[in-house]
Amino acid sequence: MENQTQLEYDRVIARCRTLFLAKTHDYGTAWRILRLPSVTDQLYIKAQRIRSIQEKGTQLVADGVEEEFVAIINYCIIALMQLQLPADAPQDLEPAAVAAAYDAQVEVNRQLLFAKNHDYGEAWRQMRIESITDIILMKLHRTKQIEDLHGLTRVSEGVDANYRDMLNYAVFVLIKMGFGQSN
Repeated sequence: MENQTQLEYDRVIARCRTLFLAKTHDYGTAWRILRLPSVTDQLYIKAQRIRSIQEKGTQLVADGVEEEFVAIINYCIIALMQLQLPADAPQDLEPAAVAAAYDAQVEVNRQLLFAKNHDYGEAWRQMRIESITDIILMKLHRTKQIEDLHGLTRVSEGVDANYRDMLNYAVFVLIKMGFGQSN
């Protein structure tokens, strides 16, 4: 099952990466203007919309739930890239640098996924998509609290760990939804 998960993970990430790099072509690195709390709020908006659609069973805006989970993945990667960039980094980054930074964050997350999958025995495969949505929302509330505390926690992991977990949970959902199986 682990090899299957690796393949599914890579397919989902490949589609997310393609979209991210296409948007980088179109918009440049406009996301660089966002401070981390703003990225967190963007993630919250996406996750809350997913939950609202799940609860109502209908939606009025065309973008589907899959697209929102893709956005969660890409916003988490934006947050992780922002955390790695020095304070004086330019707002405009070269596309090749963005692609390399994206890939570096994905690789760290990929390794985290497989370490946790080993320990948890792919328990996520038995979870409901709605439960995963709730976990993402919970992690967003945790992240907001850590940000409000300016990172001064007593026992908790930092915001980066929450971004990484949310990214992987969003990948799990897309795997469960069959996203990326056909390109």
